[in-house]
Amino acid sequence: MIKENYQHILDKTLKQIEKGGDRPRLLLHSCCAPCSSYVLEYLTSYFDITIFYYNPNIFPQEEFLFRADEQQKLIENMPLKAPVSFLLGEYDTESFFSLAKGHERELEGGPRCKACYSLRLRKTAEEAKKGGFDYFTTTLSISPHKDAQALNQIGKQLAENYDVPYLFSDFKKRDGYRRSCQLSESFGLYRQNYCGCPYSKLEAELREENSQNEI
Repeated sequence: MIKENYQHILDKTLKQIEKGGDRPRLLLHSCCAPCSSYVLEYLTSYFDITIFYYNPNIFPQEEFLFRADEQQKLIENMPLKAPVSFLLGEYDTESFFSLAKGHERELEGGPRCKACYSLRLRKTAEEAKKGGFDYFTTTLSISPHKDAQALNQIGKQLAENYDVPYLFSDFKKRDGYRRSCQLSESFGLYRQNYCGCPYSKLEAELREENSQNEI
């Protein structure tokens, strides 16, 4: 299967938006402040953005709340080209653990993660439809560990299901990930060492332990 260049598709969409003159409303799902930093810097030139923080996979709850706090602080402190709103999603962990059942031992990036993408993007599409947004998308593709092809295919299907356009993107392109690291350092953002769920947390702890044993 030929991989789509989603940055190229995004470029075309943004050119069309510039020609149209009006600023569309974008519901941007965010997993954390660091991942959203570059995306907000980039997209506030084109959209009126609402951050949707919906991440029932994040464990424990204290981590969920801390990341939500960091997200709001970034919005308040980062000089952006337009104001950004914040919408806190429900911490419905049962939704995540239900889809993860039977996939607990999988490494990050497997079927459990794809199901988690779907869970979070579906809720984002629902909120976008309910709120009358012109587009929805996610910051997740900025991570080198996330499958942009899978994310965009899920987004495409949900756009058809909910009749709200998905903003195709691959935010790690054009040094997006590196820029997010720079912005995180500039604003003193907390950068976690695991994606969020208890399984990725355990995987990160094992990596750290193996790294220490090699020294």
